[in-house]
Amino acid sequence: MRIAFDMDGTIANLYGVENWLADLIAENTRPYAEAEVMVNMNVLARLLNKLQKQGIEIGIISWLSKSGSDKYNAEVAEVKKAWLKKHLASVHFDFIEIVKYGTDKNLVNRTSADILFDDEIGNRENWKGIAHNVDNIIEILKAL
Repeated sequence: MRIAFDMDGTIANLYGVENWLADLIAENTRPYAEAEVMVNMNVLARLLNKLQKQGIEIGIISWLSKSGSDKYNAEVAEVKKAWLKKHLASVHFDFIEIVKYGTDKNLVNRTSADILFDDEIGNRENWKGIAHNVDNIIEILKAL
C-alpha cells in the first residue's frame, strides 16, 4: 500500500502566497519556498513514520509549474524538495515524484488500496485507488 501527497494546495499553501501566480509566470520560485504549511506537520510526521513502520510506503507526487522552462522546472523541483526537508525533516519518503504539469498521478499508484491526498478534483477522480481532498488529512491517517 502507498500513500501519496500532492504538495501545492494540499500540504503547502502555495495559493496563499501573495502574488504567487505573477511569480510563477515570471519563473520565480519564491512562492514554493515561502508557502505555509496546511496541516500540523509535527503530527503529520509522527503519523507518516508510524505508517511506514507498518509497511506502508509514503511519498509525494506533485506537478511542476504549468508553463515553466526546463531550467525553471528543475529549480522548482529542488525548492519543493527543500520545502519537504524543512517541514517534514523526520520523514524519509519512499518516493518523491515532481512531474510535468498535467501528468497523470496514477503513475505512482500500484493497487486499488493506494491513497492520494490532492486538492485537484480531476486528480482525485482519475486516481485508481482511494482519493481524498485536503480536508481531514490527519483524521484519515489516524484511522488507518
